Amino acid sequence: MTTTALEVASSLIESVQMTGHRTLRAYAMEAKYEFLRMLRAPSFGAIFLLLPVLLYLLFGVVIFGGALRNDPKAAIGVFTGFSVFGVMGPAMFGYGVTIAIEREQGLLRLKRALPMPPAAYLMAKMLMAVLFAALIMIAMCIAASTLGHVRMTPLQFLAMSLINVAGVLPFCAIGLFIGSIAKAAAAPGFTNLVYLPMMYLSGLFFPLPKFLQTVAPIWPSYHLEALALTALGVGSTSSTLSHLAVLVLVTVVFTALALRRLVKE
Repeated sequence: MTTTALEVASSLIESVQMTGHRTLRAYAMEAKYEFLRMLRAPSFGAIFLLLPVLLYLLFGVVIFGGALRNDPKAAIGVFTGFSVFGVMGPAMFGYGVTIAIEREQGLLRLKRALPMPPAAYLMAKMLMAVLFAALIMIAMCIAASTLGHVRMTPLQFLAMSLINVAGVLPFCAIGLFIGSIAKAAAAPGFTNLVYLPMMYLSGLFFPLPKFLQTVAPIWPSYHLEALALTALGVGSTSSTLSHLAVLVLVTVVFTALALRRLVKE
């Protein structure tokens, strides 16, 4: 009896381990192919990986390089603004446009019929956005440290990169919400209606007029840039928790609204 019980217990443990292994492998494979799919799409991979670095080199080195060379604080501000701009795009468009298209094509119904973890589909897109953000930050840090007149320590580059990579989550949530309510043809337009004002009206690239400064805190990009500047010792540490709270709130609220909509469908 004891031998039989031990054999049964051993079999159950092996089964649980195998199930856990298969679950993790399912998440990993879904994330891998989602990343490769978006990386190979010329309208997505090339644009979102190259555009932030090229624009930063154009404005931060070619046009305003002389002025930024003599103003280290401004150089850090320009670098930070373009870095936040860089991580926004893959998160918002990777969710907002692709989910709308895949909803309309019936891919979500197919995914539900497959023997895969229910959350693997959305987690794969999140990991895709995180990986894109990491690659963008590596390219931005190399450009800033070699050509951009940005004087920062390796630890400061690392701290800022980690903040921006983690900071894709609120933009993923916004994109997920857009993708859950918009039709495929309208999704790029709706995403741009949020993306473009957020990019300019949060003060990423230039100081805002006074009448717009009161509006800037409604955008998560404003709070992510503030957190990054605080980590570099440039921003104010007094409101760090408030910036973090806004980003967490945006992530939770828009994710909940999007999941509610997707479940109804």
